Amino acid sequence: MFFNFFFQVRNYSPLPSINNSIKMEVGIEDCLHIEFEYSKSKYHLKDVIVGKIYFLLVRIKIKNMELEIRRRESTGSGPNTYVETETLAKFELMDGAPVRGESIPVRLFLTPYELTPTYRNINNKFSVKYYLNLVLVDEEDRRYFKQQEINMFRLDETPQPS
Repeated sequence: MFFNFFFQVRNYSPLPSINNSIKMEVGIEDCLHIEFEYSKSKYHLKDVIVGKIYFLLVRIKIKNMELEIRRRESTGSGPNTYVETETLAKFELMDGAPVRGESIPVRLFLTPYELTPTYRNINNKFSVKYYLNLVLVDEEDRRYFKQQEINMFRLDETPQPS
């Protein structure tokens, strides 16, 4: 007798004891200078990305700005490594030209997206990494971007006995 059945394993993680914020300054010399800040670097799968983007110098005409969530999966090892990058979400943060001193709030809910935890180098064969990609598009359709890696984890959702 032979049976086929599906099974599922869920690895839960506790809340991280240290969850530092992400702060970065990026720019193009004498043209554009922005500072972005996200409240933390580790998110559970149903969390909210909260942050702010500050425009310190604006001398190019920005058309819009969006935030992307990207997943990068790699399988294999050495020269046989296969890497696939997928854009899971595109969220428009701003439409129109910003001015110096302007700040744009960021609030992106992760619940609608099919995310998995971050996995690093499992048996030297498999990795899943996530990135926040901030993209600015100017009036000549040139794209400027900055990627920042984030960690995703699965939070135990079962109610705890009181």
